[in-house]
Amino acid sequence: MKTKIFITALLSLFLFLTSCNKDEAVDNPQVKQDKVSASAKLDAAGSDISAIVEEQLTAQDGITLRTTQQTSLVASCATVTRVPAYGTTISPGTTITKTIDFGTTTGCTLPNGNVLKGKIIISFVYQPNATSHTVNYQFDNFSHNDITIVGNKTFTISWGTSAANPETHAIVVMNMDFTATFKSGEVLHRTGSRTTEIIAGQSTPEYSDNVYSVTGQWTTTSTTSGWSIVSTITSPVIVKLNCHNIVKGIVKFEGYGTAVLDFGNGDCDNLAVLTFNGVEYTIILN
Repeated sequence: MKTKIFITALLSLFLFLTSCNKDEAVDNPQVKQDKVSASAKLDAAGSDISAIVEEQLTAQDGITLRTTQQTSLVASCATVTRVPAYGTTISPGTTITKTIDFGTTTGCTLPNGNVLKGKIIISFVYQPNATSHTVNYQFDNFSHNDITIVGNKTFTISWGTSAANPETHAIVVMNMDFTATFKSGEVLHRTGSRTTEIIAGQSTPEYSDNVYSVTGQWTTTSTTSGWSIVSTITSPVIVKLNCHNIVKGIVKFEGYGTAVLDFGNGDCDNLAVLTFNGVEYTIILN
């Protein structure tokens, strides 16, 4: 069975209700572009970090104990080093530390166009027969599209089945606790978790037919502007890689009032319905 990684940034819509003040939120549900952009960029960073960590756990002498390096996401522009060194025999119970170095000048451009600089350091215990692994991650002078990110937390990656996918598959939980500083000086702190699992397409060699289900809740707080928004997925968000936008799912936003975003019934279109203060707005996703 192949491992497929969710590398898109389609979840960047999850925090688009981030207003500067209460009056603005009530009067204008289509909030200021700078806050929309900041939230979207932070979601994109979380998606890329999650994908890279998952890949490094299942490749390069990780869980599968492969003998050659296979980094499909970052092979062309990042350097991966490991302790114990590559070529060393690894026995169960050994702690493995990997440093993914994206460079500090031009950085590393991922297939989705995002540019990473600095380092992500992950560590985990090699347990080849375990059904669940905890991966610690931290950042060293790391930036995502020139947004500086600091912090450390854990991923939990397990293999199992679910009602949405009866085949054995990877279920990835990203626990978040990190701070992002933008060039504008805006500082956002995010805590919470999200869970991603593949629910269709894993038995084929193509990535384009993959379908993912995402659940979770997180809080984003601006330490410079003072706003805080809680985002909760109340109905699993469904992402099809052959569609440009999220196709299904409901996300609730709570902060300055409550808003609900409904992505639809699964059709591959660019429409969603935002309900804010009891009023429905049909919006175009992009």
